[in-house]
Amino acid sequence: MQVENQFGKIKTVSEAMEYIKDGMTLMIAGFGGIGSSCTLINEIIKKNVRDLTIISIDAGDPDVGPDHIIQNEQAKKLITSHIGATPTTGQLMNAGKLEVEFCPQGTLAERIRAGGVGLGGILTDVGVGTLVEEGKQKIEIGGTTYLLETALRADIAICYAKKADAFGNLVYDKTARGLNPLMAMAADITIVDAEEIVPVGAIDPEDVITPGAFVDIIVHGGGKWKWGWQ
Repeated sequence: MQVENQFGKIKTVSEAMEYIKDGMTLMIAGFGGIGSSCTLINEIIKKNVRDLTIISIDAGDPDVGPDHIIQNEQAKKLITSHIGATPTTGQLMNAGKLEVEFCPQGTLAERIRAGGVGLGGILTDVGVGTLVEEGKQKIEIGGTTYLLETALRADIAICYAKKADAFGNLVYDKTARGLNPLMAMAADITIVDAEEIVPVGAIDPEDVITPGAFVDIIVHGGGKWKWGWQ
């Protein structure tokens, strides 16, 4: 079906990649590859952009998600909740070739949400009394001590949707929803790889999860991850 590009947001993958440059901070949505864009991640690898800061809930699984970007040493820093599924990430961290900032998953999600809604940060008691608190400001409210966790934003958010209309209203598929809606709000430019692009009006407003106001570029990548267990 031919979809009218009346808002100019629908672009080719090559056109979208022109926005991704060395030294940028990228948010990459998805968890273990679910909800992440195989097409755009592979294009980032092909373009060989360097010195990236990547914000992702994990480092992916071997050969899935951000894993190959990190293997290729295209990233200088990773802000994430865990790297346990990707041995190369740990090796690069231990060798001093990759800076890794660990953050509990719930806290990471809230820091991204804070960046999307214009907050400076959040207060949480998660990590108080542990290594997590090192270097962070503590604030006491009502007798409880909280850590100030700063908001996170990015130059580019790479998101993945089940369906997008021409304005960028998005629908996600089950757990692929993950951090996609939060990251879409927290970047200067949001690029969405949509499995299906439909005309405006084809998505019931009640089904929209991310409003098109947060989306700048829509591509129809079509790439699919291949897991070893499939």
